[in-house]
Amino acid sequence: MSAMSDMTDKVALITGASSGIGWATAQAFASRGAKVVLAARREHELAALVAEIQAKGGHATAIATDVAIAADVERMVEHALHTFGRLDYAVNNAGTEGRLAPITELTEQDWDNVLDTNLKGVFLCLKHEARAILAGNHDGAIVNVGSVNSFRGFPTGAAYVSSKHALIGLTSTASAELASRGIRVNIVCPGFIDTPMHHRGRRLLGDDLYDKVLIPRVHLKRAGRPEEIAQSIVFLCSDEASYISGTTLTPDGGFILSD
Repeated sequence: MSAMSDMTDKVALITGASSGIGWATAQAFASRGAKVVLAARREHELAALVAEIQAKGGHATAIATDVAIAADVERMVEHALHTFGRLDYAVNNAGTEGRLAPITELTEQDWDNVLDTNLKGVFLCLKHEARAILAGNHDGAIVNVGSVNSFRGFPTGAAYVSSKHALIGLTSTASAELASRGIRVNIVCPGFIDTPMHHRGRRLLGDDLYDKVLIPRVHLKRAGRPEEIAQSIVFLCSDEASYISGTTLTPDGGFILSD
C-alpha cells in the first residue's frame, strides 16, 4: 500500500476554521506539510490556532472573513496568494444553522441569514478559489461541507436543510465545469459530529431525544469526532483521490436515514 501523499509546499485554505471541523481540518493539512490559511469571523480563535500550528513547526496565517460578503471572500483569497504565493486546496466549511423555526414562523431575514452563509458563501468562495488555482496553472481540489441534512429534512430546519441540499447541486455543477481544467470538486456530508453546532442542537432537542432516538440510529452508536471528518476532507484533496470528482462522501457512522 502506498504512503499518503506529501503536501509539503502546497497551500490549503479553510473557512470556518475557528472551531470544530474547520479547526481539525487545518491541523490535518498542517500535519501533512501543507501551509494553511485560516478564515472565520472569530479572530481570537484563529490566532490561537495559528499559534498552535506554528508551535508544531507548521506554517499558518489567518484572516477574519465573513463568507457572505463578496469583498471579504476576495480579500481572503488574495491574502492566501500574497502570503504563500499559490492556492492548491480549499475547504468551504463555514456554515450556520441559524434560527430554527417552523416554516410558518420563519422570517425572510432568518432565511437570508442562513442561505447567505451556507449557500451564497460557498458560491463566492468557489468562484474566487477556482480563479486562484487556475491562475497558478496547476491542479487543485476543493471540498464543500454539507450535512446528512443534505438528503433529508427535519422540522424547523427549512433554511438550513435547503442550503445543505443545494450544496450537492452546486458541487456537481462546479465539478462539471472545473474537473477538465484540473480542479476536482467534491462534497463531504457529515453526520452527528462533536462540534459546537452539535452541542447547540443537543441543547435544543434535549438529551433524551438525542441519546435515546438519534444516536441509536447510528451504526457506530456514537457521534463522530471532528478529526475523523478532517481526514475525509484531506483525503479528497490528496493525490489518493485523484479520480474522485463531483461526488458525495458521507462520513456519518452509518446513520439510518429512513424511518
